[in-house]
Amino acid sequence: MRGIKIEEAELRIVRLPLLKPFTISTGTMHDKIFPLLILRGEGFEGYAESVVDPVPDYLDETIAGGMMLLRDVFLPQVIGKRFEHPAALDPILTPWRGHYMTKAVIEMAFYDLYAKALNQPLKTLIGGSGDRVNVGVSLGIMPLEETLAKTDDHLAQGYKRIKLKIMPGHDVKLVELVRQHHPAIALSVDANSSYTLADINLMRALDCFRMDYIEQPLAHDDLHDHATLQKEIITPLCLDESIRTAAHARKALQTDATRVINIKVGRVGGYGEAIRIHDLAESFSVPVWCGGMLESGIGRAHNIHLSTLRNFKKPGDTSSASRYFPRDIIHEKLETENGTMAVPQGTGIGVSLDWDFLETVTLSKEIFKA
Repeated sequence: MRGIKIEEAELRIVRLPLLKPFTISTGTMHDKIFPLLILRGEGFEGYAESVVDPVPDYLDETIAGGMMLLRDVFLPQVIGKRFEHPAALDPILTPWRGHYMTKAVIEMAFYDLYAKALNQPLKTLIGGSGDRVNVGVSLGIMPLEETLAKTDDHLAQGYKRIKLKIMPGHDVKLVELVRQHHPAIALSVDANSSYTLADINLMRALDCFRMDYIEQPLAHDDLHDHATLQKEIITPLCLDESIRTAAHARKALQTDATRVINIKVGRVGGYGEAIRIHDLAESFSVPVWCGGMLESGIGRAHNIHLSTLRNFKKPGDTSSASRYFPRDIIHEKLETENGTMAVPQGTGIGVSLDWDFLETVTLSKEIFKA
């Protein structure tokens, strides 16, 4: 194949209501608002959603800034051009500093387009294998007894790991309660950068609960303090926000700042960088897993395909879409069964847009042609 010409792009802002608010240490979400990119070329369509947020409460990127870059910088450089492989986008994207989540949405949409043109599932194109992936669940901040009830419910559904969101004042007692009732389950916590080294005694207190890992307890852009903390506690640290590139991953692994890595393809700039981080972690014998950003079925399908790579040894956050949305923007039902998620069948990411419903949840739409 002599590559694919990107003939047209469609860029939407989509707003999907959540079934119930989702709270973490940085705030509460009532709706999932995200850019959706559709690339068209030679009779095929490639889909991806960006994981940027309306405000910079997870990382420093925002929807407003991402839309400007897509509209004014990135899309004008790819529309009307032929690319031999998704990696051929690198010379266009890498010169611009940061903005990894915005770069990712273009690369991911082209990966989907390219895989469809090759008549391959995306997992095959990126070197993955298998028909199902192990799935855990992430529980937002809520009253302790409600958290325990949700834990019971999701364990009954077969989820293979329970992750609890924590924050100062909502941590040790929560983990103690869940561990008392479930002494043998795979359990972890996610702090979303809400602690500092001044909380080292609290981190030590968490050691007695035999957790798989503590995710991103310290600053979103820190590696050094995490390395310091890891020397003082037994529980492995997992980095999420701090790992934006393979270079960040290398420095974290070399200094023992992380013993598990959460790879979000939409956070790290796309599949190329996600695979480099995956391979680097594997060379250090460090397992990885795929986190979630409350994605719609488009982002969820991308995450499932990524999770088929061999070093994704811990359950990811790709739980059932019906946990979050009354209705999704795709036709296919991405639902877990006995703690596993089926890899969508077909070419590319294996899901199709529900265009009629998509129109009802679209806030804006722009078309770009050569």
